[in-house]
Amino acid sequence: MTTFGTVPLLGSTTLHFLENSKGVRAGITDYGATLVSLQVPDRQGRFADVVLGFDAASNYATHPSYFGSVIGRFANRIASGRFTLEGRTYELATNNSPGALPCHLHGGLRGFDKRIWQAEPLATADGPALRLSLRSPDGDEGYPGNLDVTVTYTLREDNALRLDYAAVTDRPTPLNLTNHSYFNLAGHDAGDVLGHILTLNASRYTPVNRGLIPTGAIAPVAGTPLDFRTPHPIGERIDLPDEQLRVAGGYDHNFVLDSTGDSLFAAATVLEPHSGRVLELATTEPGAQFYSGNFLAGAFSGKNGCAYPRRGGFCLETQHFPDSPNQPGFPSTILRPGQQFRSSTVFRFSTQ
Repeated sequence: MTTFGTVPLLGSTTLHFLENSKGVRAGITDYGATLVSLQVPDRQGRFADVVLGFDAASNYATHPSYFGSVIGRFANRIASGRFTLEGRTYELATNNSPGALPCHLHGGLRGFDKRIWQAEPLATADGPALRLSLRSPDGDEGYPGNLDVTVTYTLREDNALRLDYAAVTDRPTPLNLTNHSYFNLAGHDAGDVLGHILTLNASRYTPVNRGLIPTGAIAPVAGTPLDFRTPHPIGERIDLPDEQLRVAGGYDHNFVLDSTGDSLFAAATVLEPHSGRVLELATTEPGAQFYSGNFLAGAFSGKNGCAYPRRGGFCLETQHFPDSPNQPGFPSTILRPGQQFRSSTVFRFSTQ
């Protein structure tokens, strides 16, 4: 554990480390419950940090990148910053406007990524862990109900980083939690990720309009550049004249996973051919937002002064579907009193 700098109006922050016997090491800060670094080996045993990020908490506070942070109350977008629940309409901040269509993004102006969480190191049978806790009060960013949230990072001996989320509320409220890590398996400072080879176990996706809001349809990926059911390099089809790729500037879509229940499902595999590093993703969530880093532009300095280029990292954000409070055909994201929200996601690293 070490200090990670101060954030205006909030105070000092801390960086915690989890390490297993194989030398895999994760750095997690209490600011935003953020995964700051993740050192994993390549096929030659050489370690590199494979997540994009910053060197101090103050940089996370001032840049709207969401690098590695836990997102809430609602991950992804809510159309027009508005939803109706039990006959009442709630107004949220419209802090994003792709295609000149305002929406609410990633919890608003001061989402969970911009809070200091309470951190508690743990020793578990599965490996070292860090549990982070946060209370989101009634009316927070416009959402109803007091919400108590925990996320626990556990670093296992099989080089897997597991995230377990839990939450309870005293009033019905939308809830959609994710982790927004950007990965580059060649190393966070290794350039673009277009050569990474992705397999995504999703036969369907939710098409979006020019504001990147789902249309409400659930469409097949077959015959489109969004079909990753067999392995494809991320960059192989990213610039094809496809309307969905055009409006998003690449990939920025929610994929409907082929899972059948609430147990962990093998959702995706990513291979970086030169290093041999492999990321396997498993989740209990019904969807995953695959984002190809389209809005990265080398305009600011990340860790060690690195200017992350466009498409310099990819995200696989496990989640319920975007705009679900306004889409009755999507799985519900409403958490009610007496219920406990639970969700798990595992990022496992290996080589080939």
